[in-house]
Amino acid sequence: MFKVHTQKLVLLGIIVLICAIAGIINPNFFAVRNFLAILQQIAVLGIIALAMLSLMISGDLDLSLGALIGLCGVILCKFAMAGFPIYPGVVIIMLIAVFCGFLNGLIVTKSKSEPLIITLGMSFFYNGLALVISDGGFLSLKGNLAWLGSGKILWIPVSVVVLAALMILTHFMLKYTKFGRALHIIGANRELAYLSGIAVDRNKILNYTLGGFITGIAALVLVARLGNLLAGSGNGYEFRSLSAAIIGGVTFEGAKGDVIGVFLGVILLGIVSNAMNVLGVSSFYQTAVLGIIIVGAVTVSNLNKKKRSSI
Repeated sequence: MFKVHTQKLVLLGIIVLICAIAGIINPNFFAVRNFLAILQQIAVLGIIALAMLSLMISGDLDLSLGALIGLCGVILCKFAMAGFPIYPGVVIIMLIAVFCGFLNGLIVTKSKSEPLIITLGMSFFYNGLALVISDGGFLSLKGNLAWLGSGKILWIPVSVVVLAALMILTHFMLKYTKFGRALHIIGANRELAYLSGIAVDRNKILNYTLGGFITGIAALVLVARLGNLLAGSGNGYEFRSLSAAIIGGVTFEGAKGDVIGVFLGVILLGIVSNAMNVLGVSSFYQTAVLGIIIVGAVTVSNLNKKKRSSI
């Protein structure tokens, strides 16, 4: 049977194979600076994927994360362009992200609606606000937070250090805390969780709020790296993070998946994109390849689900 640890080994094997092929065709792929560039490029995706992991563990979903990145980014740029002190602005941005996550969770839990529909609607709402605030144009961070976007600690990009720290914290939270265990139980069987005395709605709202907090950090990293952005600069991250989670073994049913698997999924997407860039492959083909990877991962996940249910 195709087990989770086997899936990780397969993912690792695919990553090594792609690296080998790309390196043989173009030796520049093996340059240390290229691997550091890959890690820096996937930092935002990796951070968002952690939020998606936590939500999917409890059987939830949030398709507004990309739009929320854009909203937080344009507000912070507006502050910078108006001469508002950057660090109080960062605090405000984080509070906005946390509130939006809380709002998503509150609506989903209290309305008893499908998270996909609610968060898709909130995605349009956040994206619309971002367009109104930015007037549809580019906004600049005026050089603020450059240390977060391009700075390094020794030789490691700061954004990669942020991703690594969040991975460790997320792993610890999901595996060793009461909250993390509650999310797993809710994802496995919501009724059982309720009968066990777990405050299901409260934990789900808190989980969405945590997702908003993580998204706020992702927004800071993205805007700091780009220096300026459009309202839609975060669009697509929600689907790519969902793809990375699925590729890494997380299921829509809940209670399945972990940080290592998701990170391997993020690495695979980053390696594929970088390898095709190094090899000069058109971005159109890259989108098609991403679609094939997603369909393949979902197909394998469903086939193995059927195998487990038939045993």
